[in-house]
Amino acid sequence: MNRPIDNQHVIEIKALPSPRAIKTKLPITDQAAALVVETREAIRRILHGEDRDRLLVIVGPCSIHDADAAYEYAVKLKSLADTLRDRFLIVMRTYFEKPRTTLGWKGLINDPRLDGTCDIAAGVELARAILLRINQLGLPCGTELLDPISPQYVADLISWAAIGARTTESQTHREMASGVSMPVGFKNGTEGSLQVAVNAMISARAPHHFVGINADGQTAIIKTMGNPNRHIVLRGGGGRTNYEAHDVVKAEAAVSGEGVVRPIMIDCSHDNSKKDHTLQGFVAREVLQQFKEGRQSIMGLMLESNLNPGKQAWKEGVALLHGVSITDACLGWNETEQLLHELAAAITPKPVS
Repeated sequence: MNRPIDNQHVIEIKALPSPRAIKTKLPITDQAAALVVETREAIRRILHGEDRDRLLVIVGPCSIHDADAAYEYAVKLKSLADTLRDRFLIVMRTYFEKPRTTLGWKGLINDPRLDGTCDIAAGVELARAILLRINQLGLPCGTELLDPISPQYVADLISWAAIGARTTESQTHREMASGVSMPVGFKNGTEGSLQVAVNAMISARAPHHFVGINADGQTAIIKTMGNPNRHIVLRGGGGRTNYEAHDVVKAEAAVSGEGVVRPIMIDCSHDNSKKDHTLQGFVAREVLQQFKEGRQSIMGLMLESNLNPGKQAWKEGVALLHGVSITDACLGWNETEQLLHELAAAITPKPVS
């Protein structure tokens, strides 16, 4: 028999540099490491009710496709984060991997040059370089963990992570979340199911054994102890919202046995804004009102925001507008800044030590 059995639909298998090689080339600095440790602990304190006065705000581009624009945004956000630090713990969205419902650009790690060459080796190095630069600025970073291998390359620079609506039900992602060192938020399913996020929280709390890679890129058996710092992210689904008071009460009850005092974040985008980026502010104001009225289970908000509002279609060979999303439509910086100042003004500040 001469016909091949394996890899009949594979064009090429190419070695990727190991996590150790990339980290050696782009090592974390003491300053960045201290920021990550400090921010993870601050988020943990919010989750477990030791800091009941502040909200965690995850804000930034839907996806990063331009390193210079990302850093320009980070400089603006850092200044705002410092100003509002007694009311908000602000973490920048630095999303490098994008799940697609069918087809489309899969993110900067997968295709960093936006030309279909899919130079993943260059993508993981560029993603790490961007994270280093933003952390060095003093602004913590959050991202979605999509590919189970990529965290080995960048997780030491991430203060908060999400498991997205398309992968919350995945055993692989629940296992991964059980071992990562940062707090993790699980989004409800794309059709709005809350139970898949609740199940994910339960699963990620427990120890797991699974196949992964080690720092040298070798296939390895990973054994985890479980992650105590988990929460859910309500993002709506199936054309319905789930940020209103009755939705939050339902979510509270669903995760009441998980040992997290403040387990609920609201994603103000996606179905909660009816996929209209201009409605994110309305959702955020409604959620803040619930928090002010005593709904202490709410621990944070997520906003999709970029230098300039809206989105643009990405087409190979066509010049892109600066600071405009090529995935979901985003708020522009001016509206973002005004919105966060408005929200912060509605919260009675207390000193942050």
